[in-house]
Amino acid sequence: MADTTDTATATTAAPPPQENTTVAAAAAAPAPPPPREILVPKTETKRWGDEEDDEPLEDTATSSTSQPDKVAAELNVEALTIDDTKSTVNKYLDEPQDAHITAVTVNDTPYTSASTFEDLNLSKELLKGLYIEMKFQKPSKIQAISLPMILTPPHKDLIAQAHNGSGKTTCFVLGMLSRIDLNLKAPQALCVCPTRELALQNLEVLRKMGKYTEITSECLVPMDKANYVPISRVPPLSAQIVIGTPGTIRKYILNGKLGLSYIKILVFDEADLMLDDGGFKDDSLRIKKDIEKKSSHCQVVLFSATFNETVKNFISRVVKDYNQLYVKKEELSLESVKQYKVRCPDERAKVLVIRDRIFELAENLGQTIIFVRTRNNAAMLHKALAELGYTVTTVQGAATPEDRDKIIQEFKNNLTKVLISTDLLSRGFDQQQVNLVINYDLPVNHNYQSEPDYEVYLHRIGRAGRFGRKGAVFNLLCSDRDEMIMTKIEGYFGTHIAEVNSWDRDEDFNNALKEAGLLFDS
Repeated sequence: MADTTDTATATTAAPPPQENTTVAAAAAAPAPPPPREILVPKTETKRWGDEEDDEPLEDTATSSTSQPDKVAAELNVEALTIDDTKSTVNKYLDEPQDAHITAVTVNDTPYTSASTFEDLNLSKELLKGLYIEMKFQKPSKIQAISLPMILTPPHKDLIAQAHNGSGKTTCFVLGMLSRIDLNLKAPQALCVCPTRELALQNLEVLRKMGKYTEITSECLVPMDKANYVPISRVPPLSAQIVIGTPGTIRKYILNGKLGLSYIKILVFDEADLMLDDGGFKDDSLRIKKDIEKKSSHCQVVLFSATFNETVKNFISRVVKDYNQLYVKKEELSLESVKQYKVRCPDERAKVLVIRDRIFELAENLGQTIIFVRTRNNAAMLHKALAELGYTVTTVQGAATPEDRDKIIQEFKNNLTKVLISTDLLSRGFDQQQVNLVINYDLPVNHNYQSEPDYEVYLHRIGRAGRFGRKGAVFNLLCSDRDEMIMTKIEGYFGTHIAEVNSWDRDEDFNNALKEAGLLFDS
């Protein structure tokens, strides 16, 4: 996918989140039969992130889909104040719960689950980073199972699926840090991410975890206009770990600036999107093939919370002799996050529900992300809530990278409580203080508007209740299509989503938040 796609993403370089610190053992299970190939009709590929508006706005002067300077004016980016000292912790966060993870190994290769990080034979510098900087105590469940698979020779490939917020980032970051030869000043590990925001976030985790090592790292994402330097003028990379977006990584490879001869481990974060036809499959496959030509053996590690059957089948043809971790589909809906559906008579009622019901009750809780489908809806909702006196920020693809950086940093610092976003932030955005997600629009398949996008729904609700903490999701419905989409989501995940009895009664929303563990009787 073209590098312009990489640019249209939300960005941040904020301090990374803490990860799950709970320990559990793996549940053994026989290897599932290979998935049968699913043939899908060829359709026009759309850019991932936020969708085109259904219809152009009549007043383009106030549209957030217009030029970047108009977007900045609409979102009042200059008024934001970045201040790390004012970050606070949500007092309602609970410890994570256990999750059921099944491990399947190549030829029944035995691996011992790690009950402590010392079991992994890590360097004292990495252990220091884990305990002092990351403040970990023990490996999470996914870490305990996957890290021995990643770190143990002969370093088999790994396909890993697990809950959002379960500690996946630590797994592949630690895997990369552990494979570096300090005496070799050349790229040895490469991590490919779907968005600029996620690449920067992963780099922060890596630098924090590797603080006491001398390992060097570099992030390859589209540069903003102020700092732009043609790749032809950039010196060849000597950083030992490289993290970036696929289009920019490919440009560095094609220009001879990113050498691949010493790459030992290749990581695909949010791998389902990286290898999906509607995502970044072409660039991802080219990167993998380029490495295969230069490096004799490179371990491939794929992590995501979701893998649809088409992607699973494709991966099984591309990656050979791999270990795998997976969670049953019906167990992916995040038990710690309570989901609700709210039937609203019309679009105006949706705004009133957010303003008069959810915001009023959640004012003293954590932070809220409201997901919309299009830039048009993002601009409309931002304007409506701002006119009602609420301070909200909005992220979508029309804003410049600089503006998105500032908006995300403001939210990361907990200086703004409400963030409106298209699906640019549905994946990989880690903010522990988020305990409310509102689906103003339900996610639908780009090519089949009558079908839900199940993976996006799962990733959205995963923004609340990070690392097993308490959270609530309100799905706002106001049409027959909304009802149909919601019913299909319930059927797919094999779950029943509770209904808030009335959209205009405080008591019903109060009870819902109490049931979710976010409100308590005074």
